[in-house]
Amino acid sequence: MFAALVSLPGGATAADRTTDVKVIEEIVAKVNGEIITRGELAATKALIQAEAAKQGLTGAALDEAVTRVSSDALRDQIDQLLLVQKGKDMNINVDADVNRWIADMQRTSGQAETDKFHAWVREQSGESIEDLKLKYKNSLLTRRVVGEEVYRNVTIPKGEMQKYYEEHKAEFVRQETVTVREILVSTGDKSPAKIAAAEKKAKEIVDRARKNEKFSELARQYSDAETAKEDGMLGTFTKGQLNETIEKTVFPQKKGYVTDPILVGNGFEILRVEDRTVEGQAAFEEVQNEINNRLAEPKVQPKLRELLTSLRSTAFLQIKPGYVDSGAAPGKDTTWKDPAQLKPQTTTKEAVANQRRFKKFLKVVPYGRTGVKDTSEAAAPTVTPVQQTPIQNADSSPRKK
Repeated sequence: MFAALVSLPGGATAADRTTDVKVIEEIVAKVNGEIITRGELAATKALIQAEAAKQGLTGAALDEAVTRVSSDALRDQIDQLLLVQKGKDMNINVDADVNRWIADMQRTSGQAETDKFHAWVREQSGESIEDLKLKYKNSLLTRRVVGEEVYRNVTIPKGEMQKYYEEHKAEFVRQETVTVREILVSTGDKSPAKIAAAEKKAKEIVDRARKNEKFSELARQYSDAETAKEDGMLGTFTKGQLNETIEKTVFPQKKGYVTDPILVGNGFEILRVEDRTVEGQAAFEEVQNEINNRLAEPKVQPKLRELLTSLRSTAFLQIKPGYVDSGAAPGKDTTWKDPAQLKPQTTTKEAVANQRRFKKFLKVVPYGRTGVKDTSEAAAPTVTPVQQTPIQNADSSPRKK
């Protein structure tokens, strides 16, 4: 009776929604209280299969490649959880990078209003903004832990790095770049009074910045842009990435230059040149950290496995019978102690569809790797601005349309 009376979205009744629920998930492993499900492993295998097919593999060759790589799927999931947990134990804070990435994504979306941006994220990914931030945060934590616990302990002699530099000079020719901070003074409803007030305020901020008040503090206090949380840091750009008007304004200038207020789509933009690189051959000192990471890479993998084996040995780890952790610590008992806890989880078709949409979304707005490259302390993970449609062009954004 209740099902017949209660209408659900899309005209479905409660009874219809109940039949839409399927048990497609079951817990296969627990890592210090966090779970890994069969559905997660199946999704990983599907991605591996799609990637192998893109490389032209078919038939038996495709099956062999998928089987070989998929055999490590549970290991990789456990690795990820252990590294994220280690990052939390180390009190690593990546919130600034996460907020910068979200601000950058908002520019990509073209959604200036927070509510509309959050709706756009859910539409594109099937994820809430908070879930998306958590995924990205975990990817950064993983990289930072590997950098601090593994890369830091791999030493490359300076002579070896110099030799590599001389033999690969062509790889270290740099484009001209500029790094900028921003302050956006909103014009609100764009009425003449609001525009005049915003322009007056922007000019006052410029005057204070040119009198050596810290631009970062002014941004945090007065900017209406999302980057205010990150002291106004907008990012590093090469020629062609910024709007033409903005590019002509900032590229010729020296470090420390503060622009006049520039009227954009939703306010007055003020930019400060934080740093710049000159086009041409990079000096050894400029690329030493990059070379160090390249040469360290082959030495990192064995040490990374040592770290993960050590983390496993002290972890509370239980694995369901029939599943194998190919990275298991020798002698570690991972038997599931209470089979009754292996109760399946339920999910809906809608939830499964959201997972598919999220994977498509990541192709549009990548959220970083969880691999081990570029993770040394000197090359701490940063979020590189993606190619995007700007907040404002000369009438709307510093970034090029």
